[in-house]
Amino acid sequence: MNLNSRTLALLTSLAVAVVLTAFLALASYFSSQGLMVALVIVFVCCFILVHFSYEALVFKEVKNVYSSLEKLKRQDFKKVESRSTFSADPLKKIKDEIYMIAERKQQEIDELKRLQVMRREFLADVSHELKTPIFAAQGFIHTLLDGAMDDPNVRDKFLQKAAKSLDGLDALVQDLISISQFEKGVVKMAKRNFDVAQLAREVAEQLEQKAAQHEITLHVEAPADEPIMLYADPNRIRQVFINLIDNAIKYGRKGGNIWIMFDEGKKKYTITVKDDGSGIAQEHINRIFERFYRIDKSRARDTTSTGLGLSICKHIIEAHRSFIAVKSEVGKGTTLRFKLLKAK
Repeated sequence: MNLNSRTLALLTSLAVAVVLTAFLALASYFSSQGLMVALVIVFVCCFILVHFSYEALVFKEVKNVYSSLEKLKRQDFKKVESRSTFSADPLKKIKDEIYMIAERKQQEIDELKRLQVMRREFLADVSHELKTPIFAAQGFIHTLLDGAMDDPNVRDKFLQKAAKSLDGLDALVQDLISISQFEKGVVKMAKRNFDVAQLAREVAEQLEQKAAQHEITLHVEAPADEPIMLYADPNRIRQVFINLIDNAIKYGRKGGNIWIMFDEGKKKYTITVKDDGSGIAQEHINRIFERFYRIDKSRARDTTSTGLGLSICKHIIEAHRSFIAVKSEVGKGTTLRFKLLKAK
């Protein structure tokens, strides 16, 4: 049984009252020497009771608080239940509050450490990604300045390569600005009604030549004479289609296929981009939407990609109050799905 301060005070008062009553009742039978002995006994009894009360309610709990602080210094957040018969509620609450504050602070520290690691990795990735096109363009231009300008063929070839490197640099910077704006929440979606099937066909035609180079066939599975009307930002959804299909082409297999499918629901359409390519291992699935994350590290120097496409897709779909679901199996392909509202 756990006794609180009020109960213990009541028991102490009762014990003192019993002792004093007994003393007064028997006082007439005592001699002067016996009265002194009885007085000493009453004093000792009262002292023991009061001391025991303070020890049980205050000193022991204060020791527990100090013990808790020592455990917290060692970052040991496991609470130890007190086995005392008595409980000092205010001190117990203080101890529990100390644990809660310490746990929250430790969580904040862990989160700050995680963000610091992410920031360090992000800066390293950005510097690497910026360095590649800058050094490439710098090399071409310096080669021209060192004398290659006199040969028209070499000059045009090197200028085109330098321009391509700078175009890649511009695309990277634009993607970084887009992600920064999405994360700050300053990008507003220009939503309106539009035919998403027609949009998918336009993107497929745009990427058809690139897919043909990889011997991949694009399929838009939607009725040609029946529009699929959605309420979203068509320009941003176009960007999502381009990034998802382009990524599927890069990691697809020769002779493979990519399907864009639409399934009607009660209030939303489920849009699926599916391929039968190499697939994604389970340890990578939760990270493919991270900035600059590449499954195939050998493609880290691929100048046709900024490494931000899937991250931008994630932000765009989340800005439409939806999310992208990923299902993949190595050797069997990858399926990405997201939902968008039907037209108003």
